[in-house]
Amino acid sequence: MIEAAILTLIRERLTSALRRPWGPLHVLRVDGRVAGRLDGDRAARLAAFDRVFERHADGLAFVPAQDGFERRTEALDEVARTLAAEGRLSPWRAERYAVGPGFGARPWFLLERAAARFFGIRTYAAHVNGLAGPRDDPGLWFARRSPQKAIDPGQLDNLVGGGIATGQTVAATVVKEAAEEAGIPAVLARQAVPTGAVHVFRQPPDGIQDETIFVHDLWLPADFTPTPTDGEVVAFRPVDFGTAARLIAQSEGPDRVTADASLVVLDCLLRHGAIAPDAPGYLPLEALRHPAPDDDAPA
Repeated sequence: MIEAAILTLIRERLTSALRRPWGPLHVLRVDGRVAGRLDGDRAARLAAFDRVFERHADGLAFVPAQDGFERRTEALDEVARTLAAEGRLSPWRAERYAVGPGFGARPWFLLERAAARFFGIRTYAAHVNGLAGPRDDPGLWFARRSPQKAIDPGQLDNLVGGGIATGQTVAATVVKEAAEEAGIPAVLARQAVPTGAVHVFRQPPDGIQDETIFVHDLWLPADFTPTPTDGEVVAFRPVDFGTAARLIAQSEGPDRVTADASLVVLDCLLRHGAIAPDAPGYLPLEALRHPAPDDDAPA
């Protein structure tokens, strides 16, 4: 079992790192529903695109001329390219997210991935815990993000993780990211077991991260070692559960784990019994996995 002092540090670190947005947010609405959330500065910048957006009491909406999926998508592509040219976005990905009333629902529009946090749209991702060793005492693989990554450079991450792009399923994303990031063949990646979802709603410097993460466990053969393949990951590191707990408790240092990956690891430790239900602070840790949803938020 993991020491009470480490559990306290995990709770303190993740309560801070996953803190809900603290300032007033301006919503972007489509057909009366919330499509995104922006801070004041970002909302003001979008309002200047007055051929695309109009101001409302609590935020923005599309002008009537931008009605319909194709018009919204085309207009937002132009807006995102302008914002990117101004240096307001992370590096361009040439990959779009579908934005709609719920996961898999008919989308209102598509948006370049680099603009997701600027607009504060609900995004969806698939992460994989790489497990190895005996089932009653497993270890966990961490990935080291490239120091050139725009977001969380050099930090530790889950074995595999990636956003679910337009037209992709959760399962297909797992197979794709497993091959690209860790050299895991499709026949092995398809053995990843879905274990549920966790949710992140926080305010990092680049906007709003409003993300549902579909979590998977993948037991790796003893003779398999993940290999960096696409440059996004530079190394992999296996640790036991106790070390995994100490890593996600760190708020600073070269071995800090990204906030969302830390939540996925915490979920893994809870599910596999590494943190006992009667351990001090168990329920607050449990609550971090599933924060209360906002009213009028996409499902």
